[in-house]
Amino acid sequence: MVRLFDTAQGFCRIQANPKRHMLTLLALLLVPAILPAQTTPDNAAILERLDRLERENRAMAEEIQALRAELTAAHAAPATPAPPPGTLDEKVDIQGQRIEEQAQTKVESSQKFPISLTGMVLVNAFVNSRQNGGADYPTAASLTAGTDRAGATVRQSIIGLEYHGPQTFLGGTVHGALYMDFYQGSAPLTQWIRLRTATVQMDWKTRSIKLGVDKPIFNPRDPDSLAQVGVSPLTGTGNLWLWMPQLRLEQDFTLGASSGVNAQAGAVETHETNPYLDTLTTLKIEAVRPGVEGRVMAWHKLDESRRLELAAGFHASTTHAGGFSIPSNLVSLDWFFNPWRRLEFSGAFFSGQNVSNLGTGIVNQGYYIYYNQAEAIDSTGGWGQITIHALPRLDFHLFTGQQDYRMTEGQASVTRNLLFGGNLYFRLAPNVLFGPEITQTRTSYLLPGLRINNHYDMALAYLF
Repeated sequence: MVRLFDTAQGFCRIQANPKRHMLTLLALLLVPAILPAQTTPDNAAILERLDRLERENRAMAEEIQALRAELTAAHAAPATPAPPPGTLDEKVDIQGQRIEEQAQTKVESSQKFPISLTGMVLVNAFVNSRQNGGADYPTAASLTAGTDRAGATVRQSIIGLEYHGPQTFLGGTVHGALYMDFYQGSAPLTQWIRLRTATVQMDWKTRSIKLGVDKPIFNPRDPDSLAQVGVSPLTGTGNLWLWMPQLRLEQDFTLGASSGVNAQAGAVETHETNPYLDTLTTLKIEAVRPGVEGRVMAWHKLDESRRLELAAGFHASTTHAGGFSIPSNLVSLDWFFNPWRRLEFSGAFFSGQNVSNLGTGIVNQGYYIYYNQAEAIDSTGGWGQITIHALPRLDFHLFTGQQDYRMTEGQASVTRNLLFGGNLYFRLAPNVLFGPEITQTRTSYLLPGLRINNHYDMALAYLF
């Protein structure tokens, strides 16, 4: 066997047989003619495939560059530290404990409507001077002197329930509250619970209806005090406060973005008391009487924290006693103004007759029946308060109130009852108040003259 020639793929070898040599040479000569006819379509397919591969390669290159950019940005950002072992488990445990506590402490109504427990545990330590009349919290200086009176009590503590009902007709909402205390029983072990106020109210966008027991419509404001809570502060010295059953309608009117008017009117039920200087032993008195009250308040908002409110009101009813009809009428004015964020002015004024059925403390001088005649006693009064927000946790309240009676007979007749004093509220915690207070009551009698009683109080309140 002789090597004929070399090729790129190896060697072609020719056998020594001549016939085979001729056939082999003929095949080699025909190959170049056959190959072009076969590779022309194949080359086109190959070129098309190569173009597709090139396009796919370019797309892959672009995707690789985008991924590289994202990786570079990720490496440049600060790494988020992994939570320490046990942190997630601890959070889950804490949340579980909170859910269990809420399940144990929640207040739930039988009708499944939202209801919350609120109120105040109030501890008072007090000292009175000799004209206290045997009361822990006298509303007037007594005519005769006694001994100093000191003590401590928790019977001014308050328990309240606030509730929210479903929507009522015409898209209104229902809500209300009930408040109680232990002030009625002053003797040891007789401090039974007492109703203060209880209301149910339906609210719409600009109007509302309230039904229940609440303060008089014409006098919704109260001074600030932790010493007098069983009865409203400045009772008998200008603050007519007595809670009474009532049906109240309320309507709001908007006068621009920062001003408006609020109008209230309703029917009330008064608590009638015995007359002053009663000489009749078998006097018949209607214990409760209907009356009407109203109040119109104009307000203007200076900004988000400053506001001016000014309101006028009235009360009208008739007392039936001993076969007589004695009118009980008054007009009132009340206000609130905080020209600066740290300073507030508030108060009320009234003028009328026979107002003892609206709450005047132990000074019962609404009318008298004497020598078979009945006469309503004229009375004027009011109170004012200045509030100073000295620090985020410290407030000062300075207040005074006075009530005058037109009395012309009776040795024990009170002609004037005046109180002035002040207190401070210091927040030991967001819901714990410390409130010392000093007041002086100056009661003037028609013939005996002036009597003075000093009251010193130290209060600690826990709000819940």
